[in-house]
Amino acid sequence: MKTTAIVEMWDDKTISIYVPEFDGFNLNGQGKTVDEAKESLMNAVEDYRNMLTEIGKSVPDSLRDIDFEYKYDIASFFECFKFISVSTFAKYAGINPSLMRQYKQRIAFASEQQKSKIEQAIHKAGRELMAVRI
Repeated sequence: MKTTAIVEMWDDKTISIYVPEFDGFNLNGQGKTVDEAKESLMNAVEDYRNMLTEIGKSVPDSLRDIDFEYKYDIASFFECFKFISVSTFAKYAGINPSLMRQYKQRIAFASEQQKSKIEQAIHKAGRELMAVRI
């Protein structure tokens, strides 16, 4: 089951991943890195499965075959994909590099229009990379 998980970086640089309104469950994970937070989230899923089994309840299908689609805030995106240069990507996306660095550092926050522009540039870069053959 495809489920959206929100990835956010807090002011203290902790990464948090949560699933809003998931079948009556509160699913979340945290870590110092995106990978640690994803692992913590998967541990939470496993804990719910185990708890339900231990108390004699059936595990819902939504917890059996869960597949997360991650939605990142800008800071956590650049934390996860460190190989992407913030300044170079900003130019590629048509955004002022200084402003993009402020988004990454959580000094400023992107408007919905800016977020859309960034997401479109990410998807464009992905399509271009998918076309590469070496």
